[in-house]
Amino acid sequence: MKQYRKRLIITSIITILPILVGIFFWKQLPDTIATHFGSNNAADGWSSKASTVFGLPLFLLVIHLFCVCVTLNDPKKKNIGRMMLAVIFWIVPVISIVSNGSILAYALGMQIDMTMIVSIMMGILFIVLGNYMSKNQQNYTVGIKIPWTLSSEENWNKTHRIASKLWVVAGIVFIANIFLRSAEIILVVIACTVFIPVIYSFILYKRENRL
Repeated sequence: MKQYRKRLIITSIITILPILVGIFFWKQLPDTIATHFGSNNAADGWSSKASTVFGLPLFLLVIHLFCVCVTLNDPKKKNIGRMMLAVIFWIVPVISIVSNGSILAYALGMQIDMTMIVSIMMGILFIVLGNYMSKNQQNYTVGIKIPWTLSSEENWNKTHRIASKLWVVAGIVFIANIFLRSAEIILVVIACTVFIPVIYSFILYKRENRL
């Protein structure tokens, strides 16, 4: 844990950096700020100025610390790939900067296409995770952790290979959805990335136990 302390401090500071931006523009920000947007880029959810400026970054900081600490205390941490561990450290800070920065910019009157930003961000996230998912060996925190993958190394490896491809394809679809802006497509893609690997893992388990 000590060897990652500097990285944890740096990524935590970056996560809450939008607070400084919010304080700097405090007087220009409206009392109520749009924090949720529909697929047509129309705001459909609002929060108070204090909740947006302070609450959102601090909430993401809690998520960041939780994810990193759980991962670093995994008994099988050595099985988590170096690049995937780097992704765990940087995923929330990047999301915080992009999402909170976009929300504050929108509140200040800038023309921000939140739907496009979210689609690109989610697409890149899925592509990056998919690219490194298959490189992880069995562990308890990163990957598809279901009874069949955790009980068999072969099941884990085969399931994550197919899941890796699915996540990359899902990321490409997310980015392509910028033009369609279809919430239904997103739901279908997410469902496929969740259920197909689980079903595939179960089928592998049944085959292994018939032999």
